[in-house]
Amino acid sequence: MNIPNILFPPSIDKDKDGSSGGSGDLSISDVIGKERVISIFAGFTRDIDNISKRLNAEDQNTTVLAPLNSELQKLPRKPWEDPEDYNELGAKAYEGQSGEDRAHRNLRRFVEAHIVPVSPWKEGEKVGSMGGGKLWWEEKEGKKMVQPGNVEVSSIASRVSNGEVWIIKGCLNYAS
Repeated sequence: MNIPNILFPPSIDKDKDGSSGGSGDLSISDVIGKERVISIFAGFTRDIDNISKRLNAEDQNTTVLAPLNSELQKLPRKPWEDPEDYNELGAKAYEGQSGEDRAHRNLRRFVEAHIVPVSPWKEGEKVGSMGGGKLWWEEKEGKKMVQPGNVEVSSIASRVSNGEVWIIKGCLNYAS
């Protein structure tokens, strides 16, 4: 009887603290879409080229602060809408190619406000988000809170080779 030669994938070695420190060869882009509760934001990250490339890059560690779908649905406007665009251009602000370009810029600004170009991200460490705002986190009453804004971290959904995905109970300020 011939036994087939089967090659199994390598196992993931755990660090001393029990975390993988990065699940093998997986990147943030591989795992972010698997969490249904952040599927809207995950879709946004795929629509922004520089973010999509970063989340796939092995040499750029990142902490993604992904708002829950329910938090995105509570926003007073869509992340690609800007009241200034409506004030300046009226109801047709997002029509045509120039409108699409405006919406894409606004969406990029929103997503970049939720991307921290550091991982691991230490408590109290102030870091500029890709959108330019200074962010840090602190532990308050046993909960991780992203500052400014006191936005609670619901959980850390994934730790992979190039960073972490944090699920947050709110949206960060992305005003221009």
